[in-house]
Amino acid sequence: MTPGSTRHTLLVLGTVAAGTEAALALAGGFAAAGTGAVLIAAVALLTARYATGFDSQDHGYRRPVRLLGSRTPRLGDWGRAVAQGMSSEDGFTHTLRPGLQRLYAARLAERHGISLRAQPDRAAAVVGPELWPWIDPRRPAPEGTIPPQVLRAVVDRLDEL
Repeated sequence: MTPGSTRHTLLVLGTVAAGTEAALALAGGFAAAGTGAVLIAAVALLTARYATGFDSQDHGYRRPVRLLGSRTPRLGDWGRAVAQGMSSEDGFTHTLRPGLQRLYAARLAERHGISLRAQPDRAAAVVGPELWPWIDPRRPAPEGTIPPQVLRAVVDRLDEL
């Protein structure tokens, strides 16, 4: 959300709250207006707490890992992805490498609090210079297919993190 859209959203919500408060005061008098003000304040406080991420453990109402991109990594198609990545250059570049990057992003975010894309230098230091070129999101994939021993080392390093 951009600052402009946040400002607009808050302006609209404030206008709705003020209109609701005026309607309560006209319909129910001072007691209804007071009750409405208390409820609006409580909802505003709970919403602010949620939006700022008050606690890392807030019962699953927020996204699980905020340092990840759009999808949580899964192991569903890994057999096919590995076979395709080992057999053709395009398979590694378009299938296996993005999957490995998502897994590394998840592990680095979960265990080290590092974003693979936003903090690539810190991520490179944790992963190691010999394996970093294979998952570095800033550079294109290395030429050719990934050798089996390198793939094994990349997976072993992922497991160690």
